[in-house]
Amino acid sequence: MPVDRNEFAAALAQYAAGVCLLTVRDDIDDVGTTVSSVMSVSASPPLVAVGLTADGYPAEVLEAVGTCALTVLAAPQAIVASRFSSAGRPSARHLLETVPWTRAATSDAIVLSEAPAALDCRLDRLVEAGDHVLALLEVVGVPVLNPAVPPLLRLRGRFMDETGAPAGRG
Repeated sequence: MPVDRNEFAAALAQYAAGVCLLTVRDDIDDVGTTVSSVMSVSASPPLVAVGLTADGYPAEVLEAVGTCALTVLAAPQAIVASRFSSAGRPSARHLLETVPWTRAATSDAIVLSEAPAALDCRLDRLVEAGDHVLALLEVVGVPVLNPAVPPLLRLRGRFMDETGAPAGRG
């Protein structure tokens, strides 16, 4: 008997996940998307995996460019997560006009300055996984590290801080 898609999604919504912003810079523009399917894979070499929609533009650009940045979002950055999860969004730079950011050294992708952490990455490979791809990323730098900044979490379809309170909209 197949698993009901809605029940599957509801079951996974019971698991709190960190929220990140994946950004890629190509020759034309900056592309970004909100991701919460991120996991540490290896410390030596440093690798992380990120789930992306297989037929989505961010996965296509990442495959073409081969580098990206992954910013761990802070609790007050829930509005950033919302902006980058909306369909038909404009350039990443336009969505971040009021948010301090810089560029990662290797990927030249946007990283948010006031985040708990950011990783500068090279694409190791894409692995097909149903309607998604897993991007296996080699971490080549840590351009932002602010461990005192509270992270943004997603649980049951809502953004919250580490105490379970609704996350700031700043």
